[in-house]
Amino acid sequence: MANLKSLAKDTAIYGLSSILARFINYLLVPIQTVRFAASGGEYGIITNVYAYVSLLIILLTYGMETTFFRFMTKEGEDPQRIYSTTLRMVGFTSFVSIVVVMLLLHPIASAVGYADHPEYIAVMYTTVAIDAFTAIPFAYLRIKHRPVKFAALKIANILLNIFLNLLYLVILPDLKINLFGIYDENFTLDVAFVFYINLICTIFTLLLLFKELRGINFGFDKAACKRMLSYAWPLLVMGLAGQLNQAASQILFPHFYDGDVASAREQLGIYGACIKIAMIMVMLTQAFRFAYEPFVFANKDADKRETYAKAMKYYVIFTLLAFLAVMGYMDILRFIIGKSYWEGLRVVPIVMAAEIMFGVFFNLSFWYKLTDRTIWGAYFSGIGAVVLITIDVLLIPRFSYMACAWAGFAAYGVSMLLSYFIGQKYYPINYPLKDIFVYVVIAALFFVIIHYSNQLLPLWGSLVVNTGVLLMFVAHIIYHDLPLKSLPVIGKYFK
Repeated sequence: MANLKSLAKDTAIYGLSSILARFINYLLVPIQTVRFAASGGEYGIITNVYAYVSLLIILLTYGMETTFFRFMTKEGEDPQRIYSTTLRMVGFTSFVSIVVVMLLLHPIASAVGYADHPEYIAVMYTTVAIDAFTAIPFAYLRIKHRPVKFAALKIANILLNIFLNLLYLVILPDLKINLFGIYDENFTLDVAFVFYINLICTIFTLLLLFKELRGINFGFDKAACKRMLSYAWPLLVMGLAGQLNQAASQILFPHFYDGDVASAREQLGIYGACIKIAMIMVMLTQAFRFAYEPFVFANKDADKRETYAKAMKYYVIFTLLAFLAVMGYMDILRFIIGKSYWEGLRVVPIVMAAEIMFGVFFNLSFWYKLTDRTIWGAYFSGIGAVVLITIDVLLIPRFSYMACAWAGFAAYGVSMLLSYFIGQKYYPINYPLKDIFVYVVIAALFFVIIHYSNQLLPLWGSLVVNTGVLLMFVAHIIYHDLPLKSLPVIGKYFK
């Protein structure tokens, strides 16, 4: 139980900082979706480019975050040398890749549909390459249990991002000031501003990690490098396949949508804006992952499998609560995005449910990481990616972005089920499936109530009903699994 409390503490810090950071980052969504209307397609460009970015960050880190955790806690390894070796490996590959992309910039820009704007590719690739390098010192902060500094740096990055977006997209244009010279009435905002701002923020974060980057001076271990690459390559395949489940739809959509380029970008922008509301589930999963990954690799207790089972149960409980909360207050949360994007809000529950299954899949993934069978992760994610791409290709022409939402749902569901059933053979864990199933059924029932409440009642009435539903779900949690007396600090006031 002490281990679970330690996990809960770190998750709370990562979670609160992640929620705060994401909340601040949400300010970008109304800024950008109001400044760039859906009909212009600019937000579709942002959505499309960031889909490529999400794949590139996986490629450029090539599984070294998880590999770093594994080798930092492995007997017989020198942690300082492992850290330095990892920094040098990722730093070298990031630098070389930037040089290669700059040499081939125009062919690459043409291949991805931005022949007229190669600067989009140049700026964003440089940004993601630096991000890949900084992922290692951030992993170092996690393994050293320094969530406060980790959180502070992430929040500082986002605050700067918000400030620059407000300055460049709102304040200066309203003052009729052109960043590149004398104001011209024909001057229009370019989405390139968004990409340049990200590059500035990434460089800022790199500078703040100066102290952690000094760890590069501990030398390079060639033998450890070979062992780490052997462990990491299946994780790279798994990561790419897994990220395809999140990004492939945004990449494939312009190519398979039944309409012209402008219309495709408009529809993709609507989808990209609306799934931002579902990102609260990504927040929770990310917070859990940041705390859970180093926790699992460092856990040497005899009852660790029981601990993993309990962690799974509590993850499902609280993500279901978050799902119901978002659905219950959708009439308020929708103001995060511009009104021209509201038609796509129907994707939110589908995307959130898919993210819950992704979190369960991540939780299950440790059976093959702990047994050094990482190739299984590549199999599961690869099969999921095939499912997603197949559904996208077949259904996007007919159902537009709704096909993207259901494709992700199906892909994560398949990967999750495969990992569970095969994992029980190699690393059996007695998960409380009955309890989890009960929570899923209750959440599904409450979701139906919330859905019809939003459809049939006025705003004040739906808020009252939905709040009551949420309180009933919380009451069930307290009564069955989390008595108030078990809570830190305030628990002593309850019997």
